Amino acid sequence: MNETTVCVVGNVATQPVFRETATGASARFRLAVTQRYWDREKNAWTDGHTNFFTVWANRALATNVQASVSVGEPLVVRGRLKVRSELRDGQSWTGADIEATAIGHDLARGTAAFRRAHKGETPSETPARPEPNWETEPRAQEAEPPQQRQEPALVT
Repeated sequence: MNETTVCVVGNVATQPVFRETATGASARFRLAVTQRYWDREKNAWTDGHTNFFTVWANRALATNVQASVSVGEPLVVRGRLKVRSELRDGQSWTGADIEATAIGHDLARGTAAFRRAHKGETPSETPARPEPNWETEPRAQEAEPPQQRQEPALVT
């Protein structure tokens, strides 16, 4: 239970690499997270240090990453932080990985179209469900004069 969970917002730096293994699907990509701050002397926003994280996704999340994520896209990633140190060619290297539990596009910087993934279902097996009507008023009522429309009563 004593895990370090993080939520980071950044841009995809490398094309996701997808692998199907004996234990299930796995995907990884690098995420660049750049600090931005207000520089009072320049009177403008300035980019600061950039941190790079290797993001790991497993099972269904990995499959959906492969179908949905491309280089340069802004993402929000939530998961467990794992810092690793190793010795390579006599030099000490430190890296930061995120074992993702959730990944999504940053809607503050663009739009996305969500499509639900169905496990093991083919389109013919998908049960027919009526789509919700998101219109505020049916089109038949739009032709009525405004004075005949019913208004909701305000109760205080």
